Amino acid sequence: MKTRIQAAFAALLAGGMAFFLIVPIIALIWRAILLEGGLTVESTSILSAVLLSLGTTAITLLLSIIFGTPLAYFLARYDFPLKNFLTTCIEIPIVMPPVVAGLALLSAFGRRGLIGRFLDNININITFTLTAVVLAQLFVSAPFYIRAAQSRFESLPQEYVDAAAVDGANGWVTFWYVMLPQSTQALLAGLILSWARALGEFGATILFAGNFQGRTQTMPLLVYGALERDLGVTFVTALILLGLAVIAFTLTRYLTRQADDA
Repeated sequence: MKTRIQAAFAALLAGGMAFFLIVPIIALIWRAILLEGGLTVESTSILSAVLLSLGTTAITLLLSIIFGTPLAYFLARYDFPLKNFLTTCIEIPIVMPPVVAGLALLSAFGRRGLIGRFLDNININITFTLTAVVLAQLFVSAPFYIRAAQSRFESLPQEYVDAAAVDGANGWVTFWYVMLPQSTQALLAGLILSWARALGEFGATILFAGNFQGRTQTMPLLVYGALERDLGVTFVTALILLGLAVIAFTLTRYLTRQADDA
């Protein structure tokens, strides 16, 4: 009897949390369907924001792969002084408030920033440009990919590296032909998660890059900007973001299961 009461109480708590997490998503779809006057939208602004978001996130992913993969491998396979400190610094953007992330980027790359003042001397301005959008997305999303890649590289048995070394393979050959093929699915899962985070980035982008249609206005910024002037644009864009998030999460779960079974 006591066990049944405990189970019922746990089920009640679990159901309450599930209800809280699911209802807002259902409500968003319901509100969009019942929107007064239907979903009449400004197709130009939505198309511009979609293309800008997809383009900038594609660049962000490419940069994450090129620079993040070696960093993750280095952190996973080598020990060095202050390694834990470096790892913590790299992962801080995961939990950093988005507005604080934007402020940090301004402090680094703004015209009076730590690095930006030197760039300004050679007439290079990053803030409120497309480059700022990419940097904002990269700052908040790359740690997700680096963390996933580092975890996978750490989990690979040392025997793989030792066997390759016995066969005369150097570090690059071992990484490219042994470790990378064993990590493909886990890296893809981390990459998709990173892409989803970049796609939904708002706070750092609006502070560091601004909200200029056709230049820096990504989909989340369009949702915010159109909230008071056109609910059709707001809800259509929100539903697009929701659909992309569902696809990304589904692919991530599938790839994660495949990597765990491998």
